Amino acid sequence: MVSLFILRPLRVSLPRCGSQQIRQSAAKAAGARRSFSSYLVTPQELADALKKAPPSPISSEPRVIPLCASWFLPNDPEGRTGIDVFREKRIPKARFFDLDKVIDKHSEYPHMLPNPKSFAAAMSELGIRHEDTVVVYDSKELGIFSAPRVGWTLKTFGHPRVHILNNFRLWVEQGLPTESGNVWTVECGTYPIPEMDESKVAHFEDVREVALDYNKEGAEGVQILDARSYGRWAGKDPEPRPGLSSGHMPGSINIPFDAVLDPQTKAFLPVDKLKQVFKEKGVDPTKPIISSCGTGVTACVLETALNEAQYGSPETRKVYDGSWTEWAQRVKPSDSLIRTVEQQSE
Repeated sequence: MVSLFILRPLRVSLPRCGSQQIRQSAAKAAGARRSFSSYLVTPQELADALKKAPPSPISSEPRVIPLCASWFLPNDPEGRTGIDVFREKRIPKARFFDLDKVIDKHSEYPHMLPNPKSFAAAMSELGIRHEDTVVVYDSKELGIFSAPRVGWTLKTFGHPRVHILNNFRLWVEQGLPTESGNVWTVECGTYPIPEMDESKVAHFEDVREVALDYNKEGAEGVQILDARSYGRWAGKDPEPRPGLSSGHMPGSINIPFDAVLDPQTKAFLPVDKLKQVFKEKGVDPTKPIISSCGTGVTACVLETALNEAQYGSPETRKVYDGSWTEWAQRVKPSDSLIRTVEQQSE
C-alpha cells in the first residue's frame, strides 16, 4: 500500500544555520558530481544529472532533487490543483512543494514567505539537504508558472544550489522518464534554520514609497513591473480573488508573465529575445526594479527572466512579496494609489 506524501508539521529540533555553516555547505555542494552552467536547466541536462547524482536517501554525497512546484490559480477553469497534476505525471523520485502550505500562516495574504523555522521544517519533511542541488519544475500544462516562485524562495533562504527546469512540457515531449500515481513517503531530514536574505524582498512600505514618489523631482526612479494580464492591470478585468479591485500602481510597467515565454512550449525565451521584451517595454537596466503580480508568484517569472537576461543589477532587483492582493487591500482611497487606464484617459 503506497501513501501520499503531504507536508505536515514537524516536531523536530532544527539547528540554526549561521554564515559559517552556509559557507561550508555551499563549498561541499560546489564539489557535487554535476553542476549546471545556468540557473535555467534543459530537460536533457537534468536527465543526465539525475543519472549521475540520483536522489537516493542512502547517499551521503550531494544529490540532484527534482522538486515539483505545480500550482494553479483559484479560479482555474478546469479546477486543477498542483497535487493532482503531480500524481498524474511527474519526474521519477520528484518531491512536491505545496505553494499553498509553505507560507506565512499568520498572514491574511496568500503565499507570503514563511519564517526561517517554517521553511526549514518544510525542507526537512521533503527530505532535502542543504547541500543538495534542487531543480524546481512546473506542470506540463502551464510550462512555466509557479516554479520560479519556489526557486526564488529557496534562494531567498540561502539554499546554495537552486535551478529551474526549462521546462517539464519539453521533458515530456522529448520522451524522458515519468511516473504517476501516489508516491512513497520520503525519508525526512534535518534542514538547518537559515537566515532570510531581505535584500531580495520588497515589502508594502517600500512599494508604497515608490508609488508616492512617482513623477516627483529627485525620486530614485525605482521601476515596478507588473506580471498580471493587461486586463487586470488596466482595471478592465476582475481579479481571480472575489472582492479585490483590479488596476495598477502609479507608474508600473505591465509585462504579462507569458510575454517572456515561448507561445508554443511555454519555456523561457532565449536571452536576446528576453532583453528585447524588457527594452521594448521601456525597462531601464540601470535603475532598481521591483517585480510584482497578484500574489508574488508570476512576479518571479519576470525576476527569473531578468536574471537570465542579466538585465538590471541583482543587487537592485526585488520581488514584492504581497503584490497586488496585499496592495489592493492596504492602500487608502485618499492616497489614489490604485489607477486604471480609464482614469488615465480622462
